Formats: sequence, structure tokens, C-alpha cells
Amino acid sequence: MSTVAKALFVLETLADMPGEPGLTQIARAARLDKATAHRMLCELEKFGFVEQDPASKCYRLGNAPVRLAHIRESRYPFLEIVLPQIRKLAADTHETVHLSRFISGRLATVHVDESPFANRVTIQSGVILPLHATASGIAYLSALTAVERANLLSGTLPVFTHQTIADRDELEILVREAAERGYSINHNGFDVGVASVAAPILDNRNHPIGTLAVAGPESRMTDENIKKFGTLVARTAREVTRAYWGTRQKAG
Repeated sequence: MSTVAKALFVLETLADMPGEPGLTQIARAARLDKATAHRMLCELEKFGFVEQDPASKCYRLGNAPVRLAHIRESRYPFLEIVLPQIRKLAADTHETVHLSRFISGRLATVHVDESPFANRVTIQSGVILPLHATASGIAYLSALTAVERANLLSGTLPVFTHQTIADRDELEILVREAAERGYSINHNGFDVGVASVAAPILDNRNHPIGTLAVAGPESRMTDENIKKFGTLVARTAREVTRAYWGTRQKAG
């Protein structure tokens, strides 16, 4: 492994670790000796990719990745790049399609293509989608680790309808089924009379950054359409991931 590859691997390792780990923890997680890990961290610190707390001597991500992320977004706007795939999905399903991003600890709708039917699901851009009560939320949870899910779902899960799943064991079953299937299914969890399917959109390290969903009135979301739209939304989510991140995804 080249020096650059080692440094980047240490950076990714640190990004995956909770809290602010010390040198020994980072070296162990990166499968490097402490001297090599320390050398890589020192180089990364010079360029602002990591920071070391002067008191605890522990490490955290620096500001350089944030700067690069802003440059990436300004030059390759996420929504602009993925809109063609979203519009094709809307045309193929004739139901409401919505894109969500995970922002500041919440899943928020950032774009909506409404169904051409008079009887359609209407979703406002900017609405916060409960992780346990929507297809989008369950899809997002399905791409996380069990620990990450537990951290996001702390506290009481609110009930919105008579079919909201607020029991954690039942929710875990839905999440696992979504992970195995490739898309989630939700009936009346957030709004009565609405059925949805959704799939996670991943970053280049296979971590979810958002979701893509198809929502329609239950009368049109038959078992056949659920399966058809679910397959389409899963495929489109993968296309969105590739369109934004290219082929440089971490093998999962």
C-alpha cells in the first residue's frame, strides 16, 4: 500500500470511528503499527484533514474535508445531477416521486415530482420524514448498522396513524426485510391512505446520504405495483449513486 493510500485509509478509518479516538485505537482499527499510524496522522494534520485535541491527544476530522465537500457540491450539484433519473422514475410509475437528504440528524424531502393523477399523494419540499414511520425512513435505516440505528431511534417513537410501527422489534423486522429486498414498503405509517416504496442513496463509502421514494394512494398501490415500483426505485437509487459518485465506491 502506498503512503498516500495508507494516509487515506487512516482518514477513512477515523471517519468511521465514534467519538474522538486515540492513536492506539486508530492504529488497531487501521491494522497499522502505531509509528506508521502516527506518521500518517501527522501528515493529515498538516493539511487540515485531522485535528488533535491538545489536552486529550485524541483525534477528530478536521475542516479540510468540509471545504472539499462544499467545492464538490458547488461544482457538481447533487440535485442537478440526479434529476434525470428522478424524472424518469416519475414517468415510469406515474406516481409521486420524492428525494430526501439526511441533514443535521433528520431526513428531509428536498425534491418532489408529483403524480399527474388528480388523486395523488402531495408532499411538501422540506418536510421531515420520521425514520420509523415512512418508507423513506425505513430505507435509510436499512443501510445503517444496528448501532447507528439505535442511536438515531433513541427515545419514544411517536405514533401518527393506527398502522404506525412504534415497536422496536417490529421495526427491526421491517428494516431487515428492506435490506434483503433492496427497498422498503410502508402502508399508512405516516398518512392514512398512502403506500410507499423507497430505497437508500449511498455515498462512495456505502453509507446512506438520503433516499428515493415512490408514493401513491393505496387504491393504486396494489401488490403488483408495489413490487414493480420497488424494483424500479431500487434500481434508480443505484443509478443516482453511480451518477453522483461514479465508480469509486468502497466495496461493501
